[in-house]
Amino acid sequence: MSSTAAEGTDGLTQVRALLATGRQPPLGERLGISLIEADHGHAVFEATPDGSSYNPMGSVHGGYIATILDSACGIAAHTALNPGYGYTTLELKVSFVKGLSSTSGTIRATGRLISIGRRAAFTEATLHNDKGQVCATATSTLLVFEVPSAR
Repeated sequence: MSSTAAEGTDGLTQVRALLATGRQPPLGERLGISLIEADHGHAVFEATPDGSSYNPMGSVHGGYIATILDSACGIAAHTALNPGYGYTTLELKVSFVKGLSSTSGTIRATGRLISIGRRAAFTEATLHNDKGQVCATATSTLLVFEVPSAR
């Protein structure tokens, strides 16, 4: 999903349209990370890590974990955008609680909007393994901006 908002369409409508088509953003397709649920201020992503997401130590790379958490935080904010507005991540803080591997099963990142204003949004996300154990958390600050008209 582009960080720009389509003119005249609010963020939740954009995200619901994406879900209805079954399409995923290109990075999500490449990494096997899928948006599966969204509502106002809420987004859920799932993935099933395998050896292709490993670091040299034989566990899931922190960047992979940060990516799914950043996606959950970003889309949670996206669902609250007014028409003609976009966003970009200014800051992402990730806390790694429990390691992941190919035996972790399907992991799920749930993003929640804490607050959104004219210039900034604040979100948080939690990542669980298939046993429901918390594996990582994140907080994010996002810049909210008006997208220039394409005229």
